[in-house]
Amino acid sequence: MKQTKHSLASYFRIDEDRNEGHTGHVDGSHRWKLPGIICPACKAIWSSGSKAYPSVDLTPVASLADFEQARPEPVDEYERLCELVRPLLPQGAMLEPGARFGPIMGKAQGRFGQLVSPVPWILLIQRDALEKLQTEGLRGLKGCRTDLRFRQRASPELLELEILPVGRVHLDSLPPNHEPPCPRCGRHGIPRPRELLLDASTLPSHLDLFRLEDYSSVIVCTQRFVDTCERLGLDGVVFHPLPTQMP
Repeated sequence: MKQTKHSLASYFRIDEDRNEGHTGHVDGSHRWKLPGIICPACKAIWSSGSKAYPSVDLTPVASLADFEQARPEPVDEYERLCELVRPLLPQGAMLEPGARFGPIMGKAQGRFGQLVSPVPWILLIQRDALEKLQTEGLRGLKGCRTDLRFRQRASPELLELEILPVGRVHLDSLPPNHEPPCPRCGRHGIPRPRELLLDASTLPSHLDLFRLEDYSSVIVCTQRFVDTCERLGLDGVVFHPLPTQMP
């Protein structure tokens, strides 16, 4: 576990630690997904997929085949499928085109750290590390099973952390005179700012780990999370300080 630099920041972005020497590799995807969207208002055809809810089991849904194939759909069909999923979501979940559900399925191999970020919007954790963090009282840590096949004898038990979307970037992070989100589909179409500034008024007081609502590929943790990982010697990720500002 590393910080990119010592900082008085209260929040940090989590990323893979490429200098740690781990060889672990995960090749997989979540079992179910919402389709992408074809918006009649902004004319965009888009899907994100960075909002994932691995605890959600869609087997009670009658038309499971509608959630197995990635594809774009008209808005009305996308919204119909959202309503089938919505009753099964955890409190605080938000849906978007391409949202994922159920366990990650696929292959894994190599030597993994205690924390694993195969892509920026997914955070896996070994079971013993999760239990240590929960014992320390960190808030909002929910580990969900994965369905990964390992090509080795000594394989870790990797769980996926279900990370809820809370908080937004500050308007000063965005280009001046930027277009507002599409009123029909919600797409804002602004690339993630190189320098992130968080809107302090939108950040949660009850979670030590969350992802941003508007840039949900960004996983954010608190100083408390960083300090606990450092004290316990948990490795595999690096923490980048994030400044905050009131609106």
